[in-house]
Amino acid sequence: MGILNVTPDSFSDGGKYNQLDQALIQVERMIADGVKIIDIGGESTRPGAKDVSLTDELERVIPVLKAIKQHFDIFVSIDTSKAAVMAQAIEYGADIINDVRALQEPDCLAVVAQSNVEVCLMHMQGQPRTMQTNPQYDDLIADITSFFIERIESCQNHGIDKNRIILDPGFGFGKTLEQNYQLLAKFSQFQSLSFPLLAGISRKSMIGNLLNRDVDQRLAGSLSAAIIAAQQGAKIIRVHDVKETVDALNVLQAVNLAS
Repeated sequence: MGILNVTPDSFSDGGKYNQLDQALIQVERMIADGVKIIDIGGESTRPGAKDVSLTDELERVIPVLKAIKQHFDIFVSIDTSKAAVMAQAIEYGADIINDVRALQEPDCLAVVAQSNVEVCLMHMQGQPRTMQTNPQYDDLIADITSFFIERIESCQNHGIDKNRIILDPGFGFGKTLEQNYQLLAKFSQFQSLSFPLLAGISRKSMIGNLLNRDVDQRLAGSLSAAIIAAQQGAKIIRVHDVKETVDALNVLQAVNLAS
């Protein structure tokens, strides 16, 4: 899954692709590099990020979605927590709703239930502005698992078939540095839920703070994390650096096929 942030303030590439022509050039590049899903985000969810109005988010993501669907044959995910954005995105051909708030905002469950799109439910403790302020858990893996079970039940109760659900434990969303690496080390435990798992670690502060690297110097750490996540059962790896990650995952796949 290749990240396409059409925002002015995302932590890694804010402002680079918020013009339509720039966004389409980046999509073409990612497809050439082997991407399977394009994930469009119109609201930064980095720690401390400001809220984005519905109008602004729609103006950012819908024209890009329409243009991608017009020019390319590629799966497209919309990274949003707003029901109105989800509804318009579905209308214009989105294949996946990727929600950091796991369909907990008003009307989101109903909108997704009325469609046939897939949905990625992410775990986040707190909200983006405050989520990194002393996050605490009784048992990190067990607490996230309980959250997933509750959200899966809510989805199914609203008529969303379990075959449409993807789970994302939410690296960096209400987790300390130590908790993030505990999450990565024990990522395979979420396979017990029997849903496809997504890992989004690319260029995040858990890489930068561990290695003391700025955002543009986190490639090696991101690739290492991607390989570990794949070995731990991740079926979707959400990344900024598509070409390098595809190469790394192809080497892993070759080893797995030879073993």
